[in-house]
Amino acid sequence: MARLAVFGIGYVGVVSAACLARDGHQVIAVDVDPARVAAINEGRSPIVEKDLPELIAQMVAQGRLTATTDAEAAIHATDASFVCVGTPSAADHSIGLTHVTAVCTDIGRALATHPGFHSVILRSTIVPGTTERFCIPILEQASGKQAGRDFGVGYYPEFLRESTAIQDYGDPGLIVFGALDSATGALLTSLNRDLPCEMHLVDLPTAEMVKYTSNAWRAVKVSFANEIGNIAKAAGLDGQRVMSILCSDHKVSMSPYFLRPGFAFGGSCLPKDVRALRAFAGDHKVSSPLLDAVLVANAAQIQRAEEMIHASGKTRVGMVGISFKPGTDDLRESPLAELASRLIGRGMELMVYDPFVLEAFANDNTAVGRGLDTDIALGSRLVGSIDELIAGSDIVLVGNRYDEAIRPLQAALGNRPMVDLTRIKPGQRSEGTYEGICW
Repeated sequence: MARLAVFGIGYVGVVSAACLARDGHQVIAVDVDPARVAAINEGRSPIVEKDLPELIAQMVAQGRLTATTDAEAAIHATDASFVCVGTPSAADHSIGLTHVTAVCTDIGRALATHPGFHSVILRSTIVPGTTERFCIPILEQASGKQAGRDFGVGYYPEFLRESTAIQDYGDPGLIVFGALDSATGALLTSLNRDLPCEMHLVDLPTAEMVKYTSNAWRAVKVSFANEIGNIAKAAGLDGQRVMSILCSDHKVSMSPYFLRPGFAFGGSCLPKDVRALRAFAGDHKVSSPLLDAVLVANAAQIQRAEEMIHASGKTRVGMVGISFKPGTDDLRESPLAELASRLIGRGMELMVYDPFVLEAFANDNTAVGRGLDTDIALGSRLVGSIDELIAGSDIVLVGNRYDEAIRPLQAALGNRPMVDLTRIKPGQRSEGTYEGICW
């Protein structure tokens, strides 16, 4: 059983406080609003949420949940505090940190006289780096103590949905938290140990980023479904039925395979079909801003890779892969072929290692180089081995992943500049002469 304070008796705070109490912990809810505090102490819910009034009444009656406006008393009576205050948009649309910084100041002042170790855990939605750049300095300045040594710090985002928050708390789809110190990490692990979900213990900024990514992804899904629905309706079809059928496909449509940051998409299907659906929507007088943005974003990723190579100052480029994906010689709308053409257009010397395209040339297939819509004299640029490619280049551009190429490429790390569009080594991050496109 842990002794916990929850700062902010809003939606997230009150649900968290009630559920933590239900799980057997002693919880003090803290808020500057006396009316909210009084509601809790009277066993009433300050918000409307399914099953919450009954849970609060039960926890207050059992003595596991109380509320106060006294931040210092709450800190001194507990081992950890959760910051659950709002972060409304600022005038310039950036995140508003007024409530967060105010609470951190109050907690820091209380920590100054706290006799033991206390963990401060942010749950408010804050952009990556906020805990380290704003919250920790405020806590340290107000307390006169050092974060990670004298008190703990963590970031633990919530993924609760209004109207199903109690259910979501006990059966989450995602648990991620960051901790500056081992004690805070151990506490958060203990609090989540019995939940039916994998735990992800990461650094503080990564946990902050996951929260924003989750919210943005949900927003994109809503807009995408609406756009498809609008197009379907214009064609006399049931958009909800279309999306329901799509969501039944967990092998391709709902697969995480396509949610892996990397290079642009290409091939014989995705580019032309997005264009065709946009044209179809236009024919039916339906706007398709999300589909429009998909093609803009895809083109921008090719441009990004081109600029990364150009910025290196190198002119002899060894390119690993040129087909639109590994395992095929298909060059139809390959983003790598487009990138190769742009680099050649900049006057760079280009060699290509692609075993499947090379095989097609060697066998003199009638469809050799199929789909290549620009003349880059590809046959003369192909080399037979990855070692030959590495030795003859000033910079290596990794576009496709081939098993036999991984070990030589990893061995070449540090020996020459490398731009990686596919991530040859799990966990490899941009550092020194190595640069990943999205990592």
